[in-house]
Amino acid sequence: MFSWVSKDARRKKEHYRFHEFHSPALEDADFDNKPMVLLVGQYSTGKTTFIRHLIEQDFPGMRIGPEPTTDSFIAVMHGPTEGVVPGNALVVDPRRPFRKLNAFGNAFLNRFMCAQLPNPVLDSISIIDAPGILSGEKQRISRGYDFAAVLEWFAERVDRIILLFDAHKLDISDEFSEVIKALKNHEDKIRVVLNKADQIETQQLMRVYGALMWSLGKIINTPEVVRVYIGSFWSHPLLIPDNRKLFEAEEQDLFKDIQSLPRNAALRKLNDLIKRARLAKVHAYIISSLKKEMPNVFGKESKKKELVNNLGEIYQKIEREHQISPGDFPSLRKMQELLQTQDFSKFQALKPKLLDTVDDMLANDIARLMVMVRQEESLMPSQVVKGGAFDGTMNGPFGHGYGEGAGEGIDDVEWVVGKDKPTYDEIFYTLSPVNGKITGANAKKEMVKSKLPNTVLGKIWKLADVDKDGLLDDEEFALANHLIKVKLEGHELPADLPPHLVPPSKRRHE
Repeated sequence: MFSWVSKDARRKKEHYRFHEFHSPALEDADFDNKPMVLLVGQYSTGKTTFIRHLIEQDFPGMRIGPEPTTDSFIAVMHGPTEGVVPGNALVVDPRRPFRKLNAFGNAFLNRFMCAQLPNPVLDSISIIDAPGILSGEKQRISRGYDFAAVLEWFAERVDRIILLFDAHKLDISDEFSEVIKALKNHEDKIRVVLNKADQIETQQLMRVYGALMWSLGKIINTPEVVRVYIGSFWSHPLLIPDNRKLFEAEEQDLFKDIQSLPRNAALRKLNDLIKRARLAKVHAYIISSLKKEMPNVFGKESKKKELVNNLGEIYQKIEREHQISPGDFPSLRKMQELLQTQDFSKFQALKPKLLDTVDDMLANDIARLMVMVRQEESLMPSQVVKGGAFDGTMNGPFGHGYGEGAGEGIDDVEWVVGKDKPTYDEIFYTLSPVNGKITGANAKKEMVKSKLPNTVLGKIWKLADVDKDGLLDDEEFALANHLIKVKLEGHELPADLPPHLVPPSKRRHE
């Protein structure tokens, strides 16, 4: 992937210390690695069990329990043999995208490892299992490293962030709240899973879902409602099976979302590259503005303090002068903290040529890269996550929706519409059939009683008029009513009429 990006193009001289303030420089492994999924949640919400459910296999270093058992970041990745690679070895491996984690020191690296194993799911994606987020008194115990900063580092590089909540404990601890805030600017990657939902009754589940949405709305500041998947993500029997269909549909939606990651990985990386370019441009304006305001000889320290305190005003000035969106600026509080330790006299003045290069890249090069990404994707085989739990519901009678809606009667010898045909026949003979058939106008009078929109009824007519003569005989009319019933029960209509729904008299002519 990204085979057309030259290695020299990835290594340019820094003028404004961007990597000291923001994320480190991108390396080859950042472009070449498989899509990554980051799992975040309070302890005992089922993160490790969720991974076990997806890959259908134990992985090295796996520990499951009601108390905080996973105290390390575990990168679950594909490898020829089962084994564990410790953190210090991981960050010196140029093939892995973790080299820049070295900056978080030994306290973190001793709590970081890679569990590698041969598994078909891990052929397409890698999964990062984060330590359980603490609550109550436990969150007062220091981890020895900046937990939120590590999660922010991963958030920038992963393709999907899954926040797991336990239906029994929705309280969002102070540490969890800080973590979610650290994921700011990556809301497009976030999905929420309300796990263990089979352990509570339907009425209670509705209340829990509402409470979760309310809590998330206070922390994740986006106008859109975050997508929440409800279910029980493990292979044990459902404790309360009332919502089985809901859980199946939700699991299927989540699986489709994860399965699409390899297909969209290149575009996601390109999107993150654009984000970095825009941030780098704003950063250059900030640093050069601070340089411009500094005195040449005396009063440097006092002026530095003044500039740091008034950084918000500098943001507004840059925003007005260069027509930059407020959303492109880095966090004000974080920037003020980082500037405290910097020597402003060593900052560079503004170099318009460099900014012109960035503008040219955003306006022209990125458009060309988009075309190249599409071309490269078209030459590759269709990429989708396979194996593990993803194969369990693909085909056969346990596929989602099998034997329901338009699929009802798929394995029956008798025509499924036949059982209700006597009822439909009574209506049919009141509609003045001629030579055993009714006109479209007469059929319409009856079909509109369903109150379905004309667009839906038009599709039903096309499916039911099997011989395409513009008329309906008694079997086709019964079929039309059956499809109306399917739609009224909340199921989707098929694009083409399935073989088991073709009326018996029409099958002989096929």
